[in-house]
Amino acid sequence: MPYARLLVSVSLLAPLLAYAQVTVKEATLPSLAPLVESVKSAVVNVDVQKREERNSEVDEEMLEKFFGMKRPRGKGNILQGLGSGFVIDPKGLVLTNNHVVDDAVTLRVRFDDGRALDAEVVGRDPLVDVALLRIKGKVDNLPSVKLGDSGGMRVGDWVVAIGNPFGLASSVSSGIISATERKIGAGPYDQFIQTDAAINPGNSGGPLFNLKGEVVGMNTAIFSNPNMMGGAGGNIGIGFAVPSNLIKALMPQLEKDGAVTRGWLGVGIQDLTADLAKAMGVPVPDGAVITTVNDGSPAKKAGLLEDDAVTAIDGEKVLSADAFRRVVALKRPDSTVALTTWRNGKSMELKVKLGTRPDLENLSAREKKSARSSDPEQKPSRLGLSFQDMDPRLSQSTGLPSQGALVVEVAVGSVSERAGLRRGMVVIEANKKPVTGRDDLVKVISDAKTGALLLLRVVAPGGEGRSLKALEMP
Repeated sequence: MPYARLLVSVSLLAPLLAYAQVTVKEATLPSLAPLVESVKSAVVNVDVQKREERNSEVDEEMLEKFFGMKRPRGKGNILQGLGSGFVIDPKGLVLTNNHVVDDAVTLRVRFDDGRALDAEVVGRDPLVDVALLRIKGKVDNLPSVKLGDSGGMRVGDWVVAIGNPFGLASSVSSGIISATERKIGAGPYDQFIQTDAAINPGNSGGPLFNLKGEVVGMNTAIFSNPNMMGGAGGNIGIGFAVPSNLIKALMPQLEKDGAVTRGWLGVGIQDLTADLAKAMGVPVPDGAVITTVNDGSPAKKAGLLEDDAVTAIDGEKVLSADAFRRVVALKRPDSTVALTTWRNGKSMELKVKLGTRPDLENLSAREKKSARSSDPEQKPSRLGLSFQDMDPRLSQSTGLPSQGALVVEVAVGSVSERAGLRRGMVVIEANKKPVTGRDDLVKVISDAKTGALLLLRVVAPGGEGRSLKALEMP
């Protein structure tokens, strides 16, 4: 009997225990909805039309592996791109990735409330993959977010990513930080935050938030699995974000100068390990060992030698060769720094006046190439639209008009597609002027200003007849 009474008592307690478990779960895992609601209006989609200029200079394998994207080979292609970004100033400053806007012909920023505003590039830094945009025209009181302190984030901290993966606007994912200074070989100044929050193609340039609603990183790269998503690459729980503290350090130059100029020593370096420190008589295990000193470099002029071990710069510890490289790069050219150096087991202070980092990647030549002005003949391509003279023989077999401009290609996601133009249509009139062939349509498009609406009369195949299309000029 006592045993039976005990069973009854336990059965009566079961609902209370279940309620307690639910309460504990709710207490430890609060909803992220308030956080998302407070910041998502500042997260934007970045629509880009870009001209592919330098496929031969792009590491295609790295693009696919880390950025989850493939670029068609063939110089001069017009590509329609999608990325993400976030507003950091109510007056219209937007941050995104450089690879999102690289070679851009037109840029448009779309908000979650449906607004779509044209934008321009203010500054870019390809080496860290950051770009600063400004919305054109007068805007004010835009929703914005703040850059937080990425240095305060720890492995295991919760983060939230918001962006435009695969064109799915305002998508939200969450996860934790897996590493805070990950090097993935994307550039000379790798310092990525690694997270398992889902990041996919289209998330590039979007924000990574801490639980205070501050941006602690810019989602930039993924470790892509080409067997997912039909070969396009997809999230496998390994994503990378540029730390917010690095972005903050670059912001003044991006906004003022449009580019980043870096300090330069002119040395080769490697990590100082515990074994090397012991063998070289250095009392600390962390630092950078000078392996080469370039002739005529600031380091050579200051007296740095091979096998010198640098353990601090301006009084701050040097923890690795990569960290030393980043610190020097963030210093202004012509500034003087103090290096704590060990040579033959003795400490010494060396003052070095930094030079300007050379354009080792030949970025300036690429910029001049991509910045060339577009001529009128390129405007049809900017629309994502290709057309040719109508072939009278095709007219006989299809019943289409014998004269006009035959649409042969419409780029996916382009302004032409959004206007309802399709392959096989024949444009017979533009802005109430007859179109007898390709040249007539090229002239109307070339004369149109950005933002103008072209009224096109088209004839569709398959007996659909005539219709009007409004095409906005990018």
